[in-house]
Amino acid sequence: MASDSDLSPAPEVERRVRLRRLVPGGEPATVAEIIEAVGLWERPGPASSRPRVLLNMVTTLDGRASVRGHSGPLSDQADRELFHGLRAPVDAVLVGAGTVRVERYGRLIPDAAVRRLRTERGLSEEPLACIVSGRLALEPDIPLLRAPEARVVIVTQSAASLPETPARVEYVRTQRAGRLDLFEALVKLRRRFGVEILLCEGGPHLSGQLFAAGLVDELFLSVSPALAGGEAASSGDLRILAGPELDPMPELQLLGALECDSHLFLRYGVSDVASAGVTA
Repeated sequence: MASDSDLSPAPEVERRVRLRRLVPGGEPATVAEIIEAVGLWERPGPASSRPRVLLNMVTTLDGRASVRGHSGPLSDQADRELFHGLRAPVDAVLVGAGTVRVERYGRLIPDAAVRRLRTERGLSEEPLACIVSGRLALEPDIPLLRAPEARVVIVTQSAASLPETPARVEYVRTQRAGRLDLFEALVKLRRRFGVEILLCEGGPHLSGQLFAAGLVDELFLSVSPALAGGEAASSGDLRILAGPELDPMPELQLLGALECDSHLFLRYGVSDVASAGVTA
C-alpha cells in the first residue's frame, strides 16, 4: 500500500488526511480509523505455525515499483501515512537487504506517540526489523544498524555474521538445498520471537519469493496515478514482483479500496493455492 522510500514520520500538521472508502463503502476515514477497521491490532491466536504475512507495495499505472531505483516518486502524503500506519500494529517488518541499502532504512517507529500506543496495546515499542540477506552485504552506516534501540534479525542461509553494530542483532539461519528456506524462517520468527503478524515491504525479489512459496496472506497495493514508461528491466526498475513466473498464479480477492487525490489503495486477500507450507 505504500512507498518504502520516505521513512521519516509525517509532520503532525499533515496528519489530517481522510481517505474515501470505496470498498466497502462508508464515510471518509483517517489512517488510524482504517487501520483499526482492518483488525491488525487483534491477535486471534495461531492459525498456522508461521505468522500472518502482509505484503505492502506501490506501483505506477503501468506497473513500475520504482523510478530511477527509488519508490519515493510514486508516493504522496496519504501513501506515507498509510505506510507508517501499517507498521504501527505489526510484530515485525520484513525487508530485503537491497531495499534496506537503497532506501537507507532507519528506525521503524520514529514517532514517540505511536510507540506509546503500541505499548498501551501490549506490543513492544517497535516491530522487530527482519532483514533478508544471503551474503550479509550490509554497510555498517545504514541508519537502522546504527540505532541502539533497534531490534534486528538477519534472515539468512549464511553462517557468517555482521561486524558488531549499535543495534541489537540476532540471526535466523535456515536453508534447503543451499537456498534460504523462507517458510522455515517464518516459523522460527514465530517460535523464537513471538511474531504473529509480519509486514513485508519488499523489494520485488523478496515479494516474488514469498508469493512463489505461498506465504503471502494479504497484499496492500498503492496505485500511483502516474505513468513511468520505458523498459523497467533495462533501467533497473522492477515490477512489484521479480523472478520466475508464478505457477499456479495466486488468485486475489479484493477486500478493500480507498482513494485520495487520485491515488488508489487496494487490499487483497490471497487465495490458499500455492504451497502446503501455508498451513503446515
